[in-house]
Amino acid sequence: MATQIKGQPTAETSEPRRSNRHAPLRLDDFLPYQLNVAASLVSQALSRLYVERYGIGVPEWRVLVTLGEFETMTGKAVGEHTHMHKTKVSRAVAQLEKNKLLARRVNRSDLRESFLSLTPEGRAIYDELAPGAVAFARELIEAIDPADRDAFARALQQLIRRSKPLAAEAEIPDS
Repeated sequence: MATQIKGQPTAETSEPRRSNRHAPLRLDDFLPYQLNVAASLVSQALSRLYVERYGIGVPEWRVLVTLGEFETMTGKAVGEHTHMHKTKVSRAVAQLEKNKLLARRVNRSDLRESFLSLTPEGRAIYDELAPGAVAFARELIEAIDPADRDAFARALQQLIRRSKPLAAEAEIPDS
């Protein structure tokens, strides 16, 4: 008979068993975990609109739709708006540029910085994707009772506002 480790799946079942000890933190009831799971599942479902057809991933999608909305931004501004790490933004920008969906223009007043904008091809993809993304969001919100939607939107905005200073406190300075 195989040795069973407490809390690990057994040979008879792939379902993990909860510990008999008091667990001070249960992930299924932990708001940050719930938000992360929801965001991950939504992102995964939404990515079906663009991964196979256009060969772009989630970071590229975020940069593309941000530039689609704001037209011209620096990489730093894209990162701040999307809450993406600068390395992830840089890689996404490089990929979009390689695919000729994004163009860079050097900032003459600060040569370390570039202005980013969509190429006509990038704009065409944005224009094609936007209606599907809006329809996806409409379908998703249908899970919430119409009477609760305004309260949900307010609560979500409150969580975002509260999370920003907490995230700033936790930031590790660049080395």
